[in-house]
Amino acid sequence: MKELLFDNAFFGIFISLIAFKIGKDIFNKFKWPILNPIFVALILIFIFMEVFNIPTSYYSKGGDILGFFIAPATVCLAIPLYKELGTLKKHYKVILIGALIGSITAILSVVLLGKLLGIQDIILLSFVPKSITTPIGIEVSKLLGGIPAITVFAIMVTGIAGNIFAPFMLKLFRIENAVAKGLGIGISSHAVGTSKAIEMGEVEGAMSALSIVIAGIITIFIAPLLLNLLK
Repeated sequence: MKELLFDNAFFGIFISLIAFKIGKDIFNKFKWPILNPIFVALILIFIFMEVFNIPTSYYSKGGDILGFFIAPATVCLAIPLYKELGTLKKHYKVILIGALIGSITAILSVVLLGKLLGIQDIILLSFVPKSITTPIGIEVSKLLGGIPAITVFAIMVTGIAGNIFAPFMLKLFRIENAVAKGLGIGISSHAVGTSKAIEMGEVEGAMSALSIVIAGIITIFIAPLLLNLLK
């Protein structure tokens, strides 16, 4: 009976959409950053599968289909970027420098903290691409010799954390410039964080979308170099 109900692609898609809808409704009602719809959906799906003892392979049949659309959805972020093309041309030097420094910082912070805590190298390598979008992060993880599944988890946690805490951090450090806001969010928390940047304004959303692409490209090139230097 369990196989009949859950061992199909429809189950993974259906429970993901329902969980996200519930998460969205909860967030709209309370407006608490910690109740991010993706985070709530993740918890709901986890609880449901644990209670009914459903194998992850059942969920993956539908979840992988939804995951396929991550890359096209990321490409769609080019729309707000195109609208703010003038801003991009005006601040391109700051954007490139900020993306480079942010990407290097993201990698070094993971490596140094991981070494300090004594984390195994293969796990550490899986965490290195945590701040870039999932399609690129998976390939970087494979390139470095990490475990893509752990990388996806790290990327997801990073994105949700950025979405939740970005407004607080911007207020804490009194960052008012729209370009700086977008760059900071996009570089540190990729597409999930960008959804929060888009809520802040068109400039923030466009800069965040741009930084996703730049940070991904930079990470592909500098991650192996930095790791070799640290070794």
